[in-house]
Amino acid sequence: MRVSLNAAAFRETTAREYALRFIFGGAITAVAGIIANKYGPVVGGLFLAFPAIFPASATLLEAHQKEKRRFRGSERVRKMVGLDAAGAAYGGLGLFGFAMIAWFFIARHRAWWVLPVATGTWLLISVTVWRTRRSPKQLLTMFRRNRGSPRPIRKR
Repeated sequence: MRVSLNAAAFRETTAREYALRFIFGGAITAVAGIIANKYGPVVGGLFLAFPAIFPASATLLEAHQKEKRRFRGSERVRKMVGLDAAGAAYGGLGLFGFAMIAWFFIARHRAWWVLPVATGTWLLISVTVWRTRRSPKQLLTMFRRNRGSPRPIRKR
């Protein structure tokens, strides 16, 4: 699957759906704040790393596909939502890299330098994980078949 930007999707999304995403994101952020208040900022920060918009986007993606009847059958819709979840997880890994760079360097260096480096780290990790998302078993099979060649496995 190729990652791309579809500007037409902005027109398909209604104000109600944007509001729902805002409410989900705010609620998750508020819960993370309550947890941080009770257990400290380190524990609260772990919960804040949860992609706040994901629950709303997953339900809206399913509703859009069923409403437009683009894909019949719930199995296909489940796979699309699963792909969205994988993307959120990859972004979460990138967020972890961002947090580590910020945590190690923000106290010793200027923020105008640390934040762009941390953002670049997030982008690098997220894109790298997306591009190499094969399972370890698939990677080992590819390595054995091609004797280390980076060529992808062809589906039969």
